[in-house]
Order: sequence, then C-alpha cells, then structure tokens
Amino acid sequence: MLFRNLLSPANVRRLCLCGLVALLGVGTVGAQFRARVVPGRGQKVEQVGDDFEATDWDYYPNAPKSSTNLDKQDRQPSGISKNNRIYESTYRGQPDVVKRIDTPPGGLPGSKGALLIQSMYTGVPGFISRKQQQDDLLVNVTTILGGPIPVSNTPSCVVRVYLPPFEQWERRTGSQFGFRAELETIKNEVVRTGLRRMFRGAETAETVGKVEQYWPGFFVQFHSKHDGHKEDSAMLLIRAGSRGEEVPGPMITEPGWWTLGMSFTADGLVHYYAHAGVEPLTEKDHISTQRPYGFTARRMTTFFFNVVNVDDGKTMSTPWVVDDPTLYLHTR
Repeated sequence: MLFRNLLSPANVRRLCLCGLVALLGVGTVGAQFRARVVPGRGQKVEQVGDDFEATDWDYYPNAPKSSTNLDKQDRQPSGISKNNRIYESTYRGQPDVVKRIDTPPGGLPGSKGALLIQSMYTGVPGFISRKQQQDDLLVNVTTILGGPIPVSNTPSCVVRVYLPPFEQWERRTGSQFGFRAELETIKNEVVRTGLRRMFRGAETAETVGKVEQYWPGFFVQFHSKHDGHKEDSAMLLIRAGSRGEEVPGPMITEPGWWTLGMSFTADGLVHYYAHAGVEPLTEKDHISTQRPYGFTARRMTTFFFNVVNVDDGKTMSTPWVVDDPTLYLHTR
C-alpha cells in the first residue's frame, strides 16, 4: 500500500518536478535571489552619512595626515568634518583635498552640494615614494551608532560618484578610486596552551576565534590611451572573490554619475550593485555576490572612499566627487 501511494499519478508528477528543479539548480538560484537585498532598501539611518547640503559644511584636516600603513605613524588628532560624519583613516591618511562643492550637472534631483576628494601626496608626509599609494576617507558609523552593525540587520551602503571627463583623469592605467566597506569576521587560530616537556608528552593546543577585519568593495580602474590603449576607458573591479582575486565588473565608456552599492546579508555574503546615473538601485543592477577571501561576514563597522595616485610629488589624482553616502538597515 505504501509503494502504491508513493507511485500515485500526483506523486509521480511531484517527484518528476522535484528532479527537474534539482537538475537545473532552480532551487539554489531561487534561494540566492531571495537572500540578496538591493542596497538602499529598508530603513535609512539618518544619523549616518551626509548629503553635503549645509552651506557651512567644513572639514578640519589637522595635518599632517596619518600613514600608519607605511611608517606606523597615526599623527593624532585625525581630520574630521565639522558635523562629525566624515573622518580621516588613521591607517592611510586622508585626501589632500576634502571640500564641499556645487553638485556637478546630472546629480541627484535637488542636490546643491557634493564632496570633492583629491590627492597629490598619498604616501608619508614629506616623503615622495614614486609608487602607487592611496588615501582613505571614512563615513562615521560605529562612534555615532555605538558599535558595529551585525549582518543579521542586513546593512547596506549606497553612494553617487561623479566620474569626470577622461581628460581630467590621472594619465595612468590602474585603479584610481575605491568605494569599500570594513567588515569583521571570526577567524579560527590554533593557540598553544601547554608547555613542551623534554621526553614527556607534547604541548597542548586549542582553537580560538579571533576577530579579523577585511575590506570588500569597488575599484574604478582606468585604461589610459597614454599607455597604449586604443582609447580612454574605465571599468569597475570587484574586490574580492573567494581567493582574494579581482572580479571584473562593467565597462565604463562614458564618464558621468554612477550609483554604487553593497549589501551584507546574514549568511555572510557581500552583494555588489551598480549602474550609470543616479536613480535608486534595483535587482537588475546586481553585478556579483561574493564571499571575499573566503570570509563569512559577521559585522560591518564603516564604509569609505579611496583616492589613488602615483605619489610622485607632481601628479594630482583624478578629481573625484561623491554625494549622499548613505547607510540602510533591512531587518526582516
């Protein structure tokens, strides 16, 4: 009787359908689609980010800037905006120019102010490295909110970036701008807990979880005709794949405004979205979903911008303009 019920016409059709779904991977794809969250969905966190509309907006650089990544000097106090929403990274230091300007044409409707960030000296203050270096500018998240955001709250961040005409870009093929986030994961490490005694036994060890930070995001890479490319162009690079590799994104043949966004879901994945223009992101703007470096995200601490140049003491970076860096939470 049991086998007769299992092989009824209704169950046969159901089993065949399940087999087809498994064969095509439809169930897996559907689960991934449901797990993704478009950046900008949910509740906007009003305390975090900036629209740069205040005409008295100002930034206090507190020079010289930090360069901990190169010489272990954080040179306190750090640079910070008048409203406490944007601040210097003590790891790489801030851009040389952090200035509110009139919003370039084609920006967000009603926007009158945006932020120009640009650098010439991206290395150690007073020292020319003649190597590619970068400066960082961070959005204040943890100080304002009182701590990191668990990915169970599905945080996401969105920004509009103005890409100037290609003739204004640094004449160098390579990465020139970054939009990234700082995430935390738990990395297991083996710690020795006993002492080795001569001729008797072996030392003991235990596995301990250690908090480790990593920085997924976008880089804008320029392909300069000065370096032999047929014409100037750019592309988005996703950092990073599961092995730490760069993942190619869309090509950029026409400069102007772009919208970039990342979301971080409870399964520890990072979802990257982007499109030309300033309209809100939608699911069709999804570029990639990754587990960068094989890490599973646990918490988000900030998001930030990189300005990159060759640090030769005479070449200014590309003038980057950002507007409305915004944080969202999408707690289900």
